[in-house]
Amino acid sequence: MRDATRRAVVWEALRALLAERAAATGRDTLDIVDAGGGTGGFAVPLATLGHAVTVVDPSPDSLAALERRAAETGVGVKGLQGDAADLGDLLESGSADLVLCHSVLEYVEDPAGALRAVAGILRPGGVVSVLAANSVAAAVHRSLAGHFDEARRALTDAAGRWGDRDPTPCRFSRQGLGALLEAAGFAVGEAQGVRIFADLVPGMLAESDPDGLVALEREAATHPVLRDIATQIHIIAYRE
Repeated sequence: MRDATRRAVVWEALRALLAERAAATGRDTLDIVDAGGGTGGFAVPLATLGHAVTVVDPSPDSLAALERRAAETGVGVKGLQGDAADLGDLLESGSADLVLCHSVLEYVEDPAGALRAVAGILRPGGVVSVLAANSVAAAVHRSLAGHFDEARRALTDAAGRWGDRDPTPCRFSRQGLGALLEAAGFAVGEAQGVRIFADLVPGMLAESDPDGLVALEREAATHPVLRDIATQIHIIAYRE
C-alpha cells in the first residue's frame, strides 16, 4: 500500500500522457521503452493497458523476474539486457513513443549521455518521463534523522551526496535536471514533486488514511515550494 501511495502521482501523470500521445498519434497502442525498468513495476501495468513495452535493464536477475511477473499477469513484455547508454545499440532510432527513465540517472556514469541515447530512440514529438532523486530532499531527511553535518553536505556537494556511505551516487535539483534535458534536445514540461509527505509522515499515519495522503501529494506535487523538497523530481519532456 505504501509503494502504491508513493507512486500515485507518477501514475496519474503517465495516464494523462498516454491519452495525450494516443490522441496525437492516432494509435491506441504505443511503443514504450522502460530504461532500467527492473522487474516491471511500471512496464507490466503499462502492458496490461495494451501497449507494446520493452524493458532495458543491466540485471539478468531482474529481467528473469520481469518475465515471470509478465507471465503471471498474462501479458507480453520484451526484456533486453543493457544500460540506458546502450539504448541506441539495442533499439532502432525513432522507434519509441515514450521512454521511462525512472531512478536511472542517479546511477549511470554519464547522465547527459544517457539522455542523448533516450532522445535517439524517440520519434519526433516523443516523450520521456524522468524520475530522479532530489538533493534538497536528502538534506531534509538527514536533518530529521539528526545528522546535521550530513544534511549540510548534501546541500553543498556537487553530486548531492551526504557522505561516503551514501548509497545514492548522484542526486539532482529541479533546475539541474531540467538543464540536462534541454542540453539533450528536449523541451521540458512542468516538473512535479513525488513523495513530498509520503516519506516524512510515520508509516502508521500513512496507512490509516492512504486516500487522504494521495490527495495531499497530488495537491502539493506542483506547489512552487513543496515540489522542491520532494524525495524525487518528476519531469515530462518532449523530443523537439
